[in-house]
Amino acid sequence: MTSKHDAVPYDLLPPYPHQTVVVLPYYRPRPNRHLRRGFLFAAALLLLSGAVFLLYPSDPTLQLARLHLNHVQVNSSPKFTLDLSFDLSIKVHNRDVFSLDYDSLLVSVGYRGRGLGFVNSDGGSVRARGSSYVNATLELNGLEVIHDVIYLIADLAKGVVPFDTDTTVKGELGLFLFKIPIQGRVSCEVYVNTNNETIVRRDCCPE
Repeated sequence: MTSKHDAVPYDLLPPYPHQTVVVLPYYRPRPNRHLRRGFLFAAALLLLSGAVFLLYPSDPTLQLARLHLNHVQVNSSPKFTLDLSFDLSIKVHNRDVFSLDYDSLLVSVGYRGRGLGFVNSDGGSVRARGSSYVNATLELNGLEVIHDVIYLIADLAKGVVPFDTDTTVKGELGLFLFKIPIQGRVSCEVYVNTNNETIVRRDCCPE
């Protein structure tokens, strides 16, 4: 005789089903090697650019800090000549991180493109990122101005005479064990009032 339970063709489910839980470890993505190399290359390039910017030698800058006219006089007898005296103060600024040694500073004065005379000062030294002032006096007596006498007479009638000043400094920059030659230059156009011997206007252009 078959019982009621024997008649069931399959097994009964347990009252609570079995549950399987799988715990996975925390996944850490590996850093991208190409991205890391690119970052290191960009950082190295930035450091190299900064070093080149700081160490690359640059020419000093010149500025006509002061120009004082001592006297100006035009002589018509026995020849048409010009007496002129200037006191100049030139500011030499060293933009580099190394000291600058300059041999001399040359200042020349001209009239309407023609050179009248020049003065050559002694050399000196300018500390790194520093400035130095060089004073010079230019004396011109009995200077003949035959070629520009017509323009000079017209300027004297106006009471203002334009002069050209050109300042050049040459030296060496002490970069470790090397000496690098550098040069600075500035040109100015100075308008002088011949009545009261004062500077009316000056226009300077560094080169």
